Amino acid sequence: MEKYKCKCGWVYDPAKGDPKANIKPGTPFEELPESYKCPECGEGKSAFTKCDKKDCK
Repeated sequence: MEKYKCKCGWVYDPAKGDPKANIKPGTPFEELPESYKCPECGEGKSAFTKCDKKDCK
């Protein structure tokens, strides 16, 4: 599963999910609800871009 990076720099890692938003580990970014917001800056899903392995750690 691919990681996605918000424009603020926060990375959504599907292996970890987002416990603060009750997103379980193993949830692909594509399956996040449209209402999903970055836990760091509050931007929506449109602020995220798929990142390559060297860009997202």
